[in-house]
Amino acid sequence: MLRQEIAASYQELSEEVEHGAEHPEPVEEGEVDDDQEDTSSAILPVLDSESGTSSPSVRFSKTCLKNVFSVILLFIYLLLMAVAVFLVYQTITDFREKLKHPVMSVSYKEVPLYDAPGIALYPGKAQLLSCKHHYYDHIPPLINPGQPGEIECTTQRINYTDPFTNQTMKHALIVQGPRDVKKRELVFLQFHLNETDQDFSAINYLLFSSFQEFLNSPDKGEFMKDCESSYSSWKFSGGFRTWVKMSLVKTKEDGSETVEFKQETSVVNYIDQRHKPASDQLFFVVFEWKDPFIQKVQDIVTANPWNMIALLCGIFLALFKAADFAKLSVKWMIKIRKRHLKRRSQAMNHIS
Repeated sequence: MLRQEIAASYQELSEEVEHGAEHPEPVEEGEVDDDQEDTSSAILPVLDSESGTSSPSVRFSKTCLKNVFSVILLFIYLLLMAVAVFLVYQTITDFREKLKHPVMSVSYKEVPLYDAPGIALYPGKAQLLSCKHHYYDHIPPLINPGQPGEIECTTQRINYTDPFTNQTMKHALIVQGPRDVKKRELVFLQFHLNETDQDFSAINYLLFSSFQEFLNSPDKGEFMKDCESSYSSWKFSGGFRTWVKMSLVKTKEDGSETVEFKQETSVVNYIDQRHKPASDQLFFVVFEWKDPFIQKVQDIVTANPWNMIALLCGIFLALFKAADFAKLSVKWMIKIRKRHLKRRSQAMNHIS
C-alpha cells in the first residue's frame, strides 16, 4: 500500500512539472529584477545576522550620512549655478557699458618729412616784404628792414567771400609752410604796414593741413571757406617777432578723420633803429614744426567680443554640468530612499 501511494504521488508531480514546462506563465522583467533584489535583500540580513559584522542601526546611520552628504553637494552646486548666472549677467552688462563708453587712445607717429601745410595770412593793408626758408633755427641778421627783399616761398593770393556772412570779400595770402622737421626748417616772413587808423595792429592767419591739396583744388575759394569754417585763426602783432611752433593732431572718430593744429608761440620785441614815421609798423613771424611726431587720437572699444563669448561658453558649460549633477544626485537620493524602504519592509516581513 505505501509503495503504491508514493508511486502515485511521484506520477502526479511529474505530470505537473511537464505541464508547467509546456505552458510557462509570462513574467515581467521588472518583477524578475525586484524578485532578485528582494531575494538578495532577504538573504543579506540573514548573512549579516549570522556573521555579526553589522547591525540595522549601523546601516541606517551610513544611509543617513550619504543622504546628508548628497543634500549638501546639491546645495553647493545650486550655489555655483547662481554664481554662474550672476557672472553671465555681469559680463553682458560690462560689455554693453564698454561699447557705450569707448576709451580714447593716444599714439605718436614719427615722420622725417611733413606734408607742407598751408599758411593763410590776411594782411589787410600790410605788404609782404620778404619770405625765406631757413634751417637749424638760424635766422641771419636783417638787411634793410622795412625795405622789400627776396620772396623765396611759394605763395598765391586768393579772394573769396566770408563763410559766416556771405557778404564780405576776404583777401588771403597763401604761403607754403615748412616740411623738413629733421633739419628744423622754418619760414620767416616780414610785413610792412605804412599807415593805420587803428589803435592796435595785428595780422590774422590760419593753418590748414596740406598746401598741395589747396593747389589741386578746382575751386580754391570754396576750399578756403571750408578751411576757415574748420580751423581756428590766430594773430601776430606788429613791432614783435612771433615764433610759432606747430604740432599736428589727427583725430579719428566714427570712421572720419579730422586734422587739428596745436601751436606754441613766443614773442620777442623788435628794436627798431630806423628813422621812420610814427605810423610805420613792421611784422615778423616765424613758422616751424615743434617735433617730428604726429599725434593720433582715436576711440578704442576695450570690450573684446571673443573673450566674452569664451567666458559665456565656459559659464554655460558649468551650468549644464551642475544641472546634470543635480539631476543625478536627486535620482540617486530617490533610489536610495526606495531601496531603504524596500529593505526595511523585507526585514519586517522576515522577522514576522
